[in-house]
Amino acid sequence: MNKNKKWKETLNECRKNKNFMIGFVILVTVVLVAIFADVIAPYHYTEQNTGGRFEAPSMAHLFGTDDLGRDLFSRIIYGTRLALWVAGLGAAIQITIGVVVGLACGFFGKWIDRILTFLTDLTWCIPGTILALAVVTMMGKSLTNTIIATSLVAWASYARTVRAKTMSLRNMAFVETGEAFGESNAALMFRYIFPNIIPSLIVMVSLNLPGTILSTTTLSFLGLGSQPPSPDWGLAISMGLDYIRRAPWLTIFPGLALVYVTFGFNLLGEGLRDILDPHMKSQ
Repeated sequence: MNKNKKWKETLNECRKNKNFMIGFVILVTVVLVAIFADVIAPYHYTEQNTGGRFEAPSMAHLFGTDDLGRDLFSRIIYGTRLALWVAGLGAAIQITIGVVVGLACGFFGKWIDRILTFLTDLTWCIPGTILALAVVTMMGKSLTNTIIATSLVAWASYARTVRAKTMSLRNMAFVETGEAFGESNAALMFRYIFPNIIPSLIVMVSLNLPGTILSTTTLSFLGLGSQPPSPDWGLAISMGLDYIRRAPWLTIFPGLALVYVTFGFNLLGEGLRDILDPHMKSQ
């Protein structure tokens, strides 16, 4: 009954929080567009019509066409799948590394904490874009490699938060009870401590995802991420700059799509922070 009551209270808070509701609606529309892209898009994103190059936005082509006669609206619609792929894979890698490192630092302490904290701080202080560029250069140009490179930079923020939370929970009574019953260190970390960190992780993920998407888009813009004929928005903006005077819609619409998604994640993150972590509630 108590759990059901808490769930009802949380749902009521979600409904009352404007940031959460607006962000949630935005991201639901993005997910639906990604799922039904084949139905929504009037053309495939690789379909070319060289006789219809640089057509301005019209009823036939809502967002116009590019230098190869491809329908820009269709390419942006298919690009939502890449945006969600970036968000999902990036979050998975960052959380995995950050949680493992943070739990180990906070739980074991001593020399393990000193070594891992040094590595975390070292990663934290290196400019993210420079480190990501170095990783992509070594691994090769592709969207997946770009996501991995970005995630290998961004995990440090998760590790620092998880470490602090773990240190505050390490000597709590429920953990000491688990030790008394002979639970292994892995069980104490992942069954006793980790569930209490999940709310903070949810807030961090929603707040950090816009940065992950923008970092990946930046690398694609520089030619190190997605490669043609990918409908990646960063790649579309980069290629559209060559025709900014002749066809400004080639950069405007992919840019607006990127703003729409990152704005949704930011609002959702702020709403979740207000709901799950009241001590950090935005003013």
